[in-house]
Amino acid sequence: MSLFRTGTKKALPPINTASLPDCIFLLLFFFMVTTHFRQTNTRIIVQTPGVSEIKKLEKKSLVSYIYVGKPIPQLQSIYGTEPRIQLNDAFATVDDIRDFISSERDQLTESEQKQMTVSLKIDKEAKMGIVSDIKQELRKANALKINYSAHREETKSR
Repeated sequence: MSLFRTGTKKALPPINTASLPDCIFLLLFFFMVTTHFRQTNTRIIVQTPGVSEIKKLEKKSLVSYIYVGKPIPQLQSIYGTEPRIQLNDAFATVDDIRDFISSERDQLTESEQKQMTVSLKIDKEAKMGIVSDIKQELRKANALKINYSAHREETKSR
């Protein structure tokens, strides 16, 4: 009598799936932690002008956004069709910009406050008067790093 059987083929055992739920939950938690959701709901229509050269911002956490444009169609019956200023989720006036900048600065550490950038997302159809008023208020609030948002314009090849 032999101790080992020869000639009989055993079937492979099934794959153990006991750790599969652990892997799925690990991936789920990873994506939940690393995903950034939009922080503000834009209530205006902004079509940024096209440019040939663009430089991306390094740290977007240090950027505060000011939107200027026409209200979305659902709000045009209330606010009209003239360009409006939006700070965070609410419409604002030029006089509210200083308070907005100071509240945004208070959320940052002292070393990051010097690096804070204000990004202006302005509709290409907006009048320059409202832009110069915003820039004057930013000067008064000592927010001197300003960025103008734009999109890359497609180059036409001949």
